[in-house]
Amino acid sequence: MAKLAIKSETSKSNSLFPIYLSDLIPQTHIVRVVDRVVDELSLSKIYETYNGGGNSAFSPQTMLKVWVYAYLCNIYSSRKVEQALKENINFMWLSGMTRPDYRTLNWFRGKRLKPHFDEIFTQIVILLSEQGFVSLKVQYVDGTKLESCANKYTFVWRGSVEKNDAKLKVRVAALLAKIEKDNNLSSDEMPSPEDMSVEDFENRLSKIKSSIAEDRRTRQENKQIKEIEQKSLPKMKEHKKQLEKMGKRNSYSKTDEEATFMRMKEDAMLNGQLKPGYNMQMSTENQFITHYMVFSNPTDYLTFTTYEDAFERRYQTHSDEITADSGYGSEQNYAYCKQKGITAFIKYPMFHKEQKKSFLQNPFLQNNLYYNRQEDYYVCPMGQHMEKVRDEIRISDGGYRSLVSVYRAKNCEGCPLRSMCHKSKSNRQIEVNHQLNFYRREARELLTSEEGLVRRSRRPIEPEAVFGQLKANGMFRRMRLRGMAGVSLEFGLKAMAHNIKKMAQKVS
Repeated sequence: MAKLAIKSETSKSNSLFPIYLSDLIPQTHIVRVVDRVVDELSLSKIYETYNGGGNSAFSPQTMLKVWVYAYLCNIYSSRKVEQALKENINFMWLSGMTRPDYRTLNWFRGKRLKPHFDEIFTQIVILLSEQGFVSLKVQYVDGTKLESCANKYTFVWRGSVEKNDAKLKVRVAALLAKIEKDNNLSSDEMPSPEDMSVEDFENRLSKIKSSIAEDRRTRQENKQIKEIEQKSLPKMKEHKKQLEKMGKRNSYSKTDEEATFMRMKEDAMLNGQLKPGYNMQMSTENQFITHYMVFSNPTDYLTFTTYEDAFERRYQTHSDEITADSGYGSEQNYAYCKQKGITAFIKYPMFHKEQKKSFLQNPFLQNNLYYNRQEDYYVCPMGQHMEKVRDEIRISDGGYRSLVSVYRAKNCEGCPLRSMCHKSKSNRQIEVNHQLNFYRREARELLTSEEGLVRRSRRPIEPEAVFGQLKANGMFRRMRLRGMAGVSLEFGLKAMAHNIKKMAQKVS
């Protein structure tokens, strides 16, 4: 039997020459790419946040490198980063053997980096553009929901607040009216309780107290006045603050007031549970993330114009083409692209359904009714003219004004097709947005063209694939920082790490 040879171990004995960490890291390792890319960035804005003097500070470049590499390695906790700086050879080399603790790491990320990261991310994308990885002329836009770190049981709902506030105001108004009546006080004509503000109730109560001395009031009246002062009015003020925090939203979380309750696709209970979260909008090109923005509004179509304005401010230009799904197909968004000269490969909600045989062959559908453009009337399946009766202005949730024309048939009584045509008890009436129909026709022509088919085929492998890489492979579904600024920073770090990883893969 041959003699067994055992490799020698030097870890427990002194060696003549020290081991350099750089020698243990391959030249093509991703950590070296992070090191080189961050060194090319200007961090002057971050340096300006340091006062100078006192103890020496950790280098901002080093701290940024550590955080970017941590997000690239799916490490999002400052305590775990601190541990990696002591145990992981790549982190040790990247930090130059410096070991900031978790408090220092968290302070840099949350205080120094947060206000200036947007500019840093812009530098990364411009660097990618200069090297030919992206052109910034094409955007594939999509959104996803990211769960907030807030407690999911600390919700405040608009409907509940408004209902309780209305009940409280009716009760207090009734108590005050009874006290005034019992003491023969002439009360001014007051608006309905729902229309009264907290100040109105305070003034009314103050008038009662000044007109009726405490010793002249009954024990029950003093008790009611005390309850109104100490409980009812403070509760009204609380309701007012809650509605102000909510703004146009329908809900918010007490532990993260900028988070809105949304339905998450990644629901462990598979019951569509509402959770506090954010709507993250993202643009990709060649699977590089070129732009992102966080919203507390759960719907995509209301974010589009604000999002694209931010893209233009970031790069001082807008894209030539934008591809997006039907969640963005609104009149406001089509009009915006038209105004900016952007080719919009944007679906609308009925795009796929309109192309089905069952839809095209249904003569009762509004889209299939004959329209006489010159005389401005529709023709129903029985040949009756549907004349225009009025125009209406509709204002969307985003404040966009649309013109809707209303057409009505003259007489549907006795029509043999009535049961198949409509279910109204009176004559059939339809509402038509001609401008939106025009935009949809343009969009349909674009989307069904040869170029449109190419854009539609690429959309699932652009933003949707990137979201899959971030959320599934990167385990990046729940935020660690609170507020829109914190969520934006976290997603930006993940996006920056993603771009550097993609760049390294393209180069190697």
